[in-house]
Amino acid sequence: MALKNRKEMPDIGEIVVGTIKEIHDFGAYMVIDEYNDLRAFLPWSEVATKAVKNINEVIKENQKLAVKVIRVYRNKGQVDVSLKRVNDNERKRKMMYWKRTLKAVNLILMAAKQINKSEDEAYKEVVWHLEDYFGDAMSGLEAINLEGKDALKRAKIPIEWHDILLDYAKKYVEVKHVQISGYFNLKSLESDGIDRIRKILLDIKEEVKKYDGIDIKIYTIGSPKYRIDLIGPDYKTLENVIEKLISKGEKLAKDLKVEYSFERVKA
Repeated sequence: MALKNRKEMPDIGEIVVGTIKEIHDFGAYMVIDEYNDLRAFLPWSEVATKAVKNINEVIKENQKLAVKVIRVYRNKGQVDVSLKRVNDNERKRKMMYWKRTLKAVNLILMAAKQINKSEDEAYKEVVWHLEDYFGDAMSGLEAINLEGKDALKRAKIPIEWHDILLDYAKKYVEVKHVQISGYFNLKSLESDGIDRIRKILLDIKEEVKKYDGIDIKIYTIGSPKYRIDLIGPDYKTLENVIEKLISKGEKLAKDLKVEYSFERVKA
């Protein structure tokens, strides 16, 4: 299923999901599912980091792949993409995001039929509103499941959608949580260094309270390492929050003259 996108073309560096359609000796042609089956070329040199004797060892027709856009030809309506420039974590997260979005859009389109709305109306009045407010459509449906019509109102969904979307969210959306983790490395040689470090960690914990549906757990691994687990409904939301926490931690550490660094826990 191809999804509609507000942009005609993806940006260079964007990771997208596509389907392999033709395989040749020089590379493969794909369609980008997120951009209404936009045509894309995957060169042989961008398939794998190591040499392969046969391209069919790595890719197959009708296979779905997360690829990175490396060139955009707006006049041709085509892009070049790379498979080898997408690392494992990026691939996992993109495919998870794709599957969640696909399920959400399918549910919204089913709901649209129930109230005699067109596909275009479903995107313009619901899908894109949920993306704008919640980050992605499935996160929006999960919020509707948890919060009811308040979530619909906040996302400015037209009232004629409220009952049907609430019904579908309750029936078909299971709210799950994901986690990302990292380590704050905090060190101070000052006489009140422990208090300074404690203040940084407590302020970070307070900061998380600003975000609905996000929880944080902080553990002392052993000075100077402190682990944080950030728990929430989807990776995109958590990534946005953790970037803010990293910036806040850095600023606090600078103000309090505490040595600071942050490292992610690999998935």
